[in-house]
Amino acid sequence: MRRTSRARVLAIALASTLLSFTALRLLESRGGTLLPVPPIAWVAVLLIAAVVGVLAWNVRQYVRGKRPGFDVLLAARTVVLASASAYTGGLLFGWYAAQVLVVLLAGDLDIAGRRDVALSAGVSALAAVVLAVVGLVAERWCEVPPPEDDEGGPGASAAGSAA
Repeated sequence: MRRTSRARVLAIALASTLLSFTALRLLESRGGTLLPVPPIAWVAVLLIAAVVGVLAWNVRQYVRGKRPGFDVLLAARTVVLASASAYTGGLLFGWYAAQVLVVLLAGDLDIAGRRDVALSAGVSALAAVVLAVVGLVAERWCEVPPPEDDEGGPGASAAGSAA
């Protein structure tokens, strides 16, 4: 399994921002309004980032030999969760950043309700960045070095018999 590319996560964040911005502008042009993001949104995102970080730290300790007896299946699931977290962080960043951009470009920061939308979405966007970064770091922590081929290994015996 290859590591998640930072460029891919950034591309997802950019595409999500552009699509969300377009959809939100269309919504507002038809009379819709943006509501502030509830605090539970960014709290939940940060909690998910913390769980991913702790799980990845445990896998890192296992890979370094400091935690024998760790469940290998849990390690594999942690890698998948880390990758999903990186992508989810990029998507969520785009959604929340688009809300901030809609308010900023409309010049409505003087209105208390719109300022609350921009502030809550901005905090949530930062939490999404934390989730994406934790996902990328966690993936790196879960890497297992390739096995070393020594002369007694299975690869060596096949090469030795061919000579």
